[in-house]
Amino acid sequence: MMPLIAIAALAAGTFAMRLAGPALHGRVEIPQRVQQLLAVAATILLTALVASAAFTQGHGFAGWARPAGVAVAALLVVRKAPFPVIVVAAAATTALLRLAGVS
Repeated sequence: MMPLIAIAALAAGTFAMRLAGPALHGRVEIPQRVQQLLAVAATILLTALVASAAFTQGHGFAGWARPAGVAVAALLVVRKAPFPVIVVAAAATTALLRLAGVS
């Protein structure tokens, strides 16, 4: 029963946030500095998520193959490669390293 209550609370919160945008548009002015900080915070949060997913599995280190795949993806992003190429190259790098015995 408790997970159902949590899901309902999250759904209600999400719905309220989605309604707040159109309802408050034009009424609330967010300062430019706060907008810049929110953009930076979103980037930092995404970077932390990628780092934790790349380096950990369960409660330990994920091995070297996964971070190598993420590094290849990052290099291709910097070089502005198409998204499907990035995904395939990262997956192939990880798969080939694991095939070669690198954990």
